[in-house]
Amino acid sequence: MRPFRLLLIFTLFGVSYAVHPQNQTYKEPKFHTEWSKPSLYPDRIVLNFGQNPSSEVNVTWRTNTEIKTAYAEIALATAAPRFWKNGKTIQAKTELLDARKVEDAEVMAHYHSAEFIGLLPDTTYAYRVGDGERWSEWFQFRTASDQPDQKFSFLHVGDAQNYILELWSRLIREGFRTAPDARFFVHAGDLINRAHREQEWHEWFTAGGFIHSMIPSFPTPGNHEYRAKNKGEAEAKQRSLSVQWRPQFTLPLNGPKGLEETVYYMDYQDVRVISLDSNRDHEIQAKWLEKILASNPKKWTIITYHHPFFSASSGRDNEELRNLWKPIFDKHRVDLALQGHDHAYARGRVAPGENVLDGVNVKDLTGTVYVVSVSGGKMYNLGEEEEWSDKGGQRDRVAENTQLFQVITVEGNRLRFESYTAIGELYDAFELVKGENDLNQFIELRVNAVPEKNNSNTIPYRD
Repeated sequence: MRPFRLLLIFTLFGVSYAVHPQNQTYKEPKFHTEWSKPSLYPDRIVLNFGQNPSSEVNVTWRTNTEIKTAYAEIALATAAPRFWKNGKTIQAKTELLDARKVEDAEVMAHYHSAEFIGLLPDTTYAYRVGDGERWSEWFQFRTASDQPDQKFSFLHVGDAQNYILELWSRLIREGFRTAPDARFFVHAGDLINRAHREQEWHEWFTAGGFIHSMIPSFPTPGNHEYRAKNKGEAEAKQRSLSVQWRPQFTLPLNGPKGLEETVYYMDYQDVRVISLDSNRDHEIQAKWLEKILASNPKKWTIITYHHPFFSASSGRDNEELRNLWKPIFDKHRVDLALQGHDHAYARGRVAPGENVLDGVNVKDLTGTVYVVSVSGGKMYNLGEEEEWSDKGGQRDRVAENTQLFQVITVEGNRLRFESYTAIGELYDAFELVKGENDLNQFIELRVNAVPEKNNSNTIPYRD
């Protein structure tokens, strides 16, 4: 009888809470410093694609400095448990990160990386990493197809930044549940809040868990990935890229000199995916971008960077960046821009420009579609629609106080965009259909989504 009584009590409390919610006082978790320290065992295992994802995948992981030699093992994955018999072992490159004198980092670690090259397209591989004695579990990933029009999906998230383990974890895991076959993750900057802070990077890796080890990340740095490393830099008002960034990601080295692994691109089937660093060296990147778009053989072009051309929130206009980069986007008909920074949601587009074919209804066509989204727990108020219209844009869908992730699916001449809330509700959707002269037909699908979320109809963000 006692177990039944306990169940009844909990049920009653559950009903009571649903009918009469209380104004809870939030209890922030405390993390001890030692929690984020490296050990003898591999941790922070993350995949990144190379420039050619049908044949190149990179893996990076961390240990303490006692591990001086490390290895990655890779094999074609099969249903037989001893698939590893047909695998091979690769000695990893090992890099020392000595950040003991960097405020917030105060760590020394070895980062190990291995490049898997010469892989078969559209094939599932299994891999593990370790030192020959202490190994990770076996993880699986799939390479891109060598058939350009084959259907695939990927995920996009804006700023994780705050409450990373507490709140971003549910978002990235819901993204994985919604699109378990997604081939990569675009992270549009501000992955953490304080660039060099070990605890926050540990939260980011812990929140994503095995997802980072199975679905390659395509990260671009935000302003919070830049911070003074020491008192001298702070006094000089200088900022450095997170000391962990380059050791912990192994990204394509095809960007401008000095900007490698923050400015780069990959060609995934018939999509060129480009990362730009909106924090610095805008002119250098403009010249580089013009060059790689002029020689772009791919049907679709998707660019991610942190600071939006059209802001979702007030007082955050990036006029210099928009004036410099947007003409290049327009000239080369960039299809989709994935952004962060503003801690709200806004999706809109610009006109297709000149050279529209006779007989085509301009209202059905679109230039670049711009998306600003937030995935973490920090929220800002929306700006006015004029933040877009006064600058030549059209804002179509917005949200406040809502954690979101995006699923983008490409198949041949069609690109489908869907945005979902942290509890899996469809929040926004549209399609692009590639036509003649690279002009895109725009199909609005937000009618299938839940009603607009804003500060007046959601649980208040501010007390």
